[in-house]
Amino acid sequence: MLAGRERTERSGRDVTADPSSGKESLTHRLRRLARSSELGVVLFAAVVGVLAGLVVVAMNGTMQAMHVLIFGIGAHEHLSVASGLIPALVLGAPALGGLVFGLISALLRKRGFGQPIDPIEANALHGGQMSLKDSVIVAAQTIGSSGVGASVGLEAGYTQAASGIASRLGQAFHLRRADLRLMVGCGAGAAIGAAFNAPLMGAFYGFELILGTYAIPAFVPMMTASFTATLTRQTLLPNLAPPLPALGAPQMSDLPAILLLGILCALVGIVIMRGVTLVETGFRRSALPAALRPMVGGLIVGALALWNPAVFSAGHGAVYLYIGADSTLTFLLMLLGAKVIASAVSLGSGFRGGLFFASVLMGVLAGRAYAAGLELVLPNMVVSHSLYALIGMSALAVAVVGGPMTMTLLALEMTGDLTLTLAVLAAAAAASLITRRLFGFSFTTWRFHLRGETIRGAHDIGWMRELTVATMMRREVPQVADASTLEQARRAYPPGSTSYLVATDSEGYYAGMVLPATLYAAEADEPAGDAKAPATVHALLRHVGDTLRPGMTIREALATFSRCEADALAVTMPDRTIVGILSEAHAVKRYSDEMGRRLSELTGERID
Repeated sequence: MLAGRERTERSGRDVTADPSSGKESLTHRLRRLARSSELGVVLFAAVVGVLAGLVVVAMNGTMQAMHVLIFGIGAHEHLSVASGLIPALVLGAPALGGLVFGLISALLRKRGFGQPIDPIEANALHGGQMSLKDSVIVAAQTIGSSGVGASVGLEAGYTQAASGIASRLGQAFHLRRADLRLMVGCGAGAAIGAAFNAPLMGAFYGFELILGTYAIPAFVPMMTASFTATLTRQTLLPNLAPPLPALGAPQMSDLPAILLLGILCALVGIVIMRGVTLVETGFRRSALPAALRPMVGGLIVGALALWNPAVFSAGHGAVYLYIGADSTLTFLLMLLGAKVIASAVSLGSGFRGGLFFASVLMGVLAGRAYAAGLELVLPNMVVSHSLYALIGMSALAVAVVGGPMTMTLLALEMTGDLTLTLAVLAAAAAASLITRRLFGFSFTTWRFHLRGETIRGAHDIGWMRELTVATMMRREVPQVADASTLEQARRAYPPGSTSYLVATDSEGYYAGMVLPATLYAAEADEPAGDAKAPATVHALLRHVGDTLRPGMTIREALATFSRCEADALAVTMPDRTIVGILSEAHAVKRYSDEMGRRLSELTGERID
């Protein structure tokens, strides 16, 4: 009877029969399917896509409800193009909202909520492992920031929440590192695809920005996640975007002007990223408490919105308005400057959000301003202002966020025009090249750089941090006292007994390395009765000041070997206590083996 109760309790937790029967639990079968079958990974990606679509719908709905409640706009009206807003609300809502946001953020910091791991960092350093709790907090902060009008995009919340859910599910199913990273990419890409109603764009967002590589085995899961997310969003929240105006067809003669626009967008993008850092530094150096900084930032954004509400939030409605609206060059440049200032102040003062969605509107304004300026100089060169608006939208987003194919596919899915898409690709490539050459970072990786991380993208470099000297070293270290005579050392270590020999001082601490061959070379060179011949091991010491530390990564260890020109080095603690020894040959072999295993995972080989 007791045994039956135990089986019932186990089945309630794990749907498991008696282990002696040899039957697998349902959970175990699902785990094995996800770990060993490509079909299982695709099905997992489909589930992640549906959940990402639900995340986008829920976050959009919550933010819109906040806009309706706070600013009194219509249920289907975009805040960035709303008319008849009450000036007191325009000025006061972002400031009061910033105050509440700052106080809540201060409370979270007091309770230990620090810098969360975002999808790029998770895939680059942590093998796709993210905290679901932290992700939910970031999503809520992003909704709150955009909901009170701060000039930030919801993409940070979309990708954080969707990737956090994907990572948590992947960890529960014990996915391999490569598959867990893939699921994080699927979650982020699916969320972006659903947000823009552009599944191809979402998939390549996952490839370029979250995985950091185009991998054929990842193609089907990524596309599956993005399409299911977009379908979920369309089912629950149909796309209400207005139609685009006639864009015109770019000609080959327009290519120089298009490339120049890409270059200018790269420069604008660099200014934006630097501007956010400068504003953040200014707030940090001021005497203003961190909890009050968002209030000041919200007040500045509200003051700018008194002139034009396009500076509010991410600016989705303003994107479609200004692609087709006729405006003067002066007005476009002023609005572009206002949006740049609003975004920099919002992020620099402490609001949570991203620059991706905001950079889309900035790109539209930059493209139209460029077309208006070009028309003044060369009236017959401008085919369509709307065409340059769309090209500028993609080029500036590439400069800020990265992902030239991502933004090119967004243009394709927005217009369905392949000829125009090729022009977008040219400008996006130029923007990407100039940004990398002059700046070297996207906005996200620039923020990592400011924190002291060396992440240049989502490429998986975390395994190199995990492959430390401590995991590779030999703990049995052949040692000899540096005060030992040569004869004593020769007796202790006959020829061929060891390849490496570590000398210790009188207190047992590291003194240096000794090549065993030099013990016998000294014997051959030593003339009988020569008092000047080396009498102790101390005279043969090498690499006295060169050692490895247990926490060094494989990259740091190999750099140390190269700098010291050593075949092997002792591993010591800061007080020079010897804890192991590592040879360069073994370190290179471990690096090569691990690299081969990573490439094997990348090409899709699986172990059942």
